[in-house]
Amino acid sequence: MKKEDYKKLVKKISPKEHRLRNLFVAFVSGGAIGLMGEVIVTLLVTSFGMSRVEAGGWLALIIIFLACLLTALGFFDNWVSRCKCGLIIPTSGFAHSVQSAALDYRNDGLITGLGSNFFKLAGSVILYGVISSFILVVIKVILYG
Repeated sequence: MKKEDYKKLVKKISPKEHRLRNLFVAFVSGGAIGLMGEVIVTLLVTSFGMSRVEAGGWLALIIIFLACLLTALGFFDNWVSRCKCGLIIPTSGFAHSVQSAALDYRNDGLITGLGSNFFKLAGSVILYGVISSFILVVIKVILYG
């Protein structure tokens, strides 16, 4: 089979992507996460007398904990397939990537399993985040002194 024929066949039998619906679902689910975050921050500020900065730190910890817990229980992947990028782009997506890499290699031992694969996916995010931050700071120092 020729390459062009194969591409046509794949395009013909591949399910169609509903981009507008996916956009709407991601927008609503991401907005719902933001709303829940604001509710939690407000509760922490009013109930425990925290500043908004402190409450924001606690909110990040709560989101990371819940994402890791739901990943370990096997729910997170199902929700990502339904909520699309609305669920995976916030802090929860990063926590999920670290947790799922750890779960995939837990049977290989602490050193060769968890230790060597823990940041398998998240490592690239950290690497390019640090590099891009460094480049942007150098540009800022050059332009603004």
